[in-house]
Amino acid sequence: MEINGAQMFVKALQEEHVDTLFAYPGGTAIDLFDALYDAEGIDMILPRHEQALVHAADGYARSTGKVGVCLVTSGPGATNLVTGIATANYDSVPLVCFTGQVPMNLIGNDAFQEVDIVGITRNICKYAVTVRKREDLARIIKNAFYIARTGKPGPVLVDIPKDIQLAMGSDEYPDEVNIRGYKPSEGVHSGQLKKALAELNHAKKPVFLIGGGVNIAHARKEMQELCELTGIPVVTTIMGKGAIPTDHPLYVGNIGMHGNLASNKAIMECDVLFSIGTRFNDRITGTIDTFAKNAKIIHIDIDAASISRNIEVDIPIVADAKLAITKMLKYAKKLDISDWVAEIMEVKKQYPINMNSYKGVTPEKIIKTINEMYDDLIITTDVGQNQLWTTQYIALGGENQLLTSGGLGTMGYGLPAAIGAKIGNPDKNVICISGDGGVQMNIQEMATAVAQELPITICILNNGYLGNVRQWQELFFNKRYSSTCLRYRKSCNHDCQNPDKCCPKYTPDFVKLAESYEALGIRVTKEEEIKAAFEQAKANTKGPTVIEFYIDPTANVFPMVPGGKSLNDMIMDC
Repeated sequence: MEINGAQMFVKALQEEHVDTLFAYPGGTAIDLFDALYDAEGIDMILPRHEQALVHAADGYARSTGKVGVCLVTSGPGATNLVTGIATANYDSVPLVCFTGQVPMNLIGNDAFQEVDIVGITRNICKYAVTVRKREDLARIIKNAFYIARTGKPGPVLVDIPKDIQLAMGSDEYPDEVNIRGYKPSEGVHSGQLKKALAELNHAKKPVFLIGGGVNIAHARKEMQELCELTGIPVVTTIMGKGAIPTDHPLYVGNIGMHGNLASNKAIMECDVLFSIGTRFNDRITGTIDTFAKNAKIIHIDIDAASISRNIEVDIPIVADAKLAITKMLKYAKKLDISDWVAEIMEVKKQYPINMNSYKGVTPEKIIKTINEMYDDLIITTDVGQNQLWTTQYIALGGENQLLTSGGLGTMGYGLPAAIGAKIGNPDKNVICISGDGGVQMNIQEMATAVAQELPITICILNNGYLGNVRQWQELFFNKRYSSTCLRYRKSCNHDCQNPDKCCPKYTPDFVKLAESYEALGIRVTKEEEIKAAFEQAKANTKGPTVIEFYIDPTANVFPMVPGGKSLNDMIMDC
């Protein structure tokens, strides 16, 4: 039987078991939307902006383990996906993004809302293609889902011209995929793995460095078993946090620019660094020539291109993290390193991360209240100080998850990601922690949360600044706060020495803004109000709650390794 391309599109989604589609309509995609109108089993989510739409699909994918799927029109609809595609690409999130396109005969003619979206996104996704023949449509969609979820997961873009959507063709959808030149690694090189374990068995000061690859591979249980079997302490990147419970006796903490002293010390003094699923980016290594300079480095990663790209490794192993860890469990053994573990844990005890030098409402108190009051939690963040404080203080264990933009550092990610996560996990608590700057980049998604009746909690840490940049300006630019004050107005008195008296009111009023969206708005200005605010939020089960926390505008994130410095050059506090 013959069906048109739009009908095949719907059939493909159903064959791929897509139950949720984040979509925004437009002229070149209208036939696809028409075909979806009475499609069974697909929940259509209409966000208020395409950038938010792709972040919501990202949050859905990270939190469920499924492929996130989105659909937009051509031109500006397609280009609004770019930041979200790059975000997913950096953090290895499986997405399939469909874009409408002008008819084939208009491509290249500067037609209305025509852009070369494949050319634009080719370098920030695993695969991007324009469907040019109706007979190729089913195969290309099948390939897209396979590519997105296999190997190192990532985003794929499929551009479908309007005439292809209307063209008639076979209704058959392929059962198998066979892509020449794309054969993801499905095994582990036993020789390399045994070589790595032999090196580990001779170590006196070994450390596991765990990145986001372990969480992506759903290997938390196996990773915990491995560290307990060997007795080796574990440090994580921001994306790797939660790979073992944060209260585990072998968990040291995050490493890198805002890691704790014990974790960075462990890296700098270890003799074997066993890394799994991390790219060794500059935020965790500091100066490369001093990073783990006394250690033999072992690196397991599913992406061969990530091995020895930033840090030269001694034993490379290309493999899926879960597969490799599971195989290691068969051969690994307990190591006699109790003195080393005790040394590192004593440093962690003596130099804890805290905000004791700040009074009143602090991010530490807010996040520790969340730890006490919530379980079965998915927490999302924006990017900046809010993200860094969250990664320092949030407790992760069991099925709790942290969703954050790690590689690209995308402001505006937190709220739509929380929406996607809640849609995918309706029975879990979902909290977004954002700054007053980042939340405004996609604040319109309050309407989506209300329309979907999602009881998510949005915590806005309001310090009146773009706080992370302000901190750098304070420490390294002689307090020249260029374009970081969010209370600024053209009429400001720059000679004023008392900001409390001279500075204008903050705009917007987040509580009134929440209420305008028919959400619950709460403002917290005192420490004793924190718990009560979360109790109100938990009781509001019909829609979103916004809690605005007034925090100290001068609060900084410490410890901190200045850019371009060694992990040994930590600023503990000012």
